[in-house]
Amino acid sequence: MSVLTAERIKFTSVRSPWWCSAIIIVISLAFAAFMGWAANLAVDNPRDSGGFPGLTPATATNGVAGFGVMVLMILAALTITSEYRFGIIRTTFQAMPHRSTVLCAKALLVGVYGAVLTTVLAFCAVGLAGAIANSTAGIPLRLDTGEAWRAIYGLPIYAFLCVVLAIGIGALLRQSAAAISLLILWPLLIESIVGLFGSFGRTVRPFMPFTNAQHFLGSTSGDVDFHWGPWGSLVYFAVIVAVIFGAALFVVNKRDA
Repeated sequence: MSVLTAERIKFTSVRSPWWCSAIIIVISLAFAAFMGWAANLAVDNPRDSGGFPGLTPATATNGVAGFGVMVLMILAALTITSEYRFGIIRTTFQAMPHRSTVLCAKALLVGVYGAVLTTVLAFCAVGLAGAIANSTAGIPLRLDTGEAWRAIYGLPIYAFLCVVLAIGIGALLRQSAAAISLLILWPLLIESIVGLFGSFGRTVRPFMPFTNAQHFLGSTSGDVDFHWGPWGSLVYFAVIVAVIFGAALFVVNKRDA
């Protein structure tokens, strides 16, 4: 508990968590509002909709699951890389020699914060998109199926795992620029590029971690042939996160601060 208290003080005494939280809120709600507006246009002009997927809870919360969680991962990585940058990590490890406890406390604190924030934003995003969409466009937005609800309660699970992943990568790389670059390029560029390599891409893409996470949330395109269902994708993503975080715990305990 003393380690959690120390991490809470460090987390709340700097400006970056507040700025990142504000960015997450603005982006998530702005995207939800845009999806509600786009749904109205798609209903009024179906020929010009450009393949709009429809206003579902998954599409309404895409801003939270996409850009919002990405900013959250950057925030999580900074909680560990900033300490390495300014040398604070040495004082932290002197106060708490059990280094694994420090990393786990960071992951738990920021992970729970991210889970709570994304839960609130998920409901707000669905409500805002439904308020902007007309009665016809807003019909698929109803939370009356298991898949629709999974897009809501799946977000805090996904956010928590992404925070753990980000802290693990931050502990392994130690440098903010390297960790942030990897966390941004991995879901946005690397996994997308893999799908461009013909049959090789089609074979490998079902095993991409973030692609599986999006499959769990119900926002993956239908061109990926998964070998398991949404819950299997969640388990697969969680295993990848556990492996990376476990490697971070091992490395942090082995090398000098």
